[in-house]
Amino acid sequence: MKYMAEVLESIAIYHSKSLIEKAKKGNEHAYGKLVGLWFKRIYNFSLKYFADHDLAMEVTQLTFITAYQKIDRLNNVESFKYWLYKIALNNCREEDRRYKRKRWYSIFVSEDIKKMESKFGHPEQEYHQKEKEELVANALRKLPEEQKTVIILKEYEGLKFREISDTLNISENTAKSRLYYGFKTLRKLLEESELNFKRES
Repeated sequence: MKYMAEVLESIAIYHSKSLIEKAKKGNEHAYGKLVGLWFKRIYNFSLKYFADHDLAMEVTQLTFITAYQKIDRLNNVESFKYWLYKIALNNCREEDRRYKRKRWYSIFVSEDIKKMESKFGHPEQEYHQKEKEELVANALRKLPEEQKTVIILKEYEGLKFREISDTLNISENTAKSRLYYGFKTLRKLLEESELNFKRES
C-alpha cells in the first residue's frame, strides 16, 4: 500500500509540472486541474490541524486562492509541493489565532479505517476504543505547535525530513528533534491522562 501511494504521488507530481508551468502563465484551466490533484491532500492536512470540517474547507479554499494569486512568483516548479504546504500551514496558523481554537483531530484514526469497521463490532470494545481516542486527542491538543506540525508532515503526510526542512525553513536536525520531542511529550501526556482516567473511574 505504501509503495502504491508513492507511485500515485509521483504520477500526480509528474502531471503537476506541466500544469504549473501553464498556470504560471495565467492558464486558469491548468490551475483548475492542479487544484483537483492537490485539493484532497491540503484538505486532509487542514483537517488534521483542526477538528472542524468547515475550518478545514475554509483553509483549503483560501490556500488555493492564495496560491493562484502568487503562482506566477513561484521560481522553482520542483518546490511547488513544499510551497503549497507552507501556504496551507500559514493559513492554519492564522485561523487558529483568529478563532483561538485549540481543538485537535485524532491523527491516529483514519477515515478509511472507520469505513471498514464492521457494523457488528463489539459495543464494549468500541466504547473503550473511543475512550482511547479521546485521551489521544486531549494529549495532542497540548503539544507545542511546532512539534504538532512536524508530526503531521512526517507521519501522516509522508514527507521526508529534507522535505519538512524545505517546507518549514528549518534544518533537518531541527525537524528530527521536534519529531523526537513531540512523540516524547505525547507519550508522557498519554501516560498522565491514563493515570488520571483510572483515578476518576
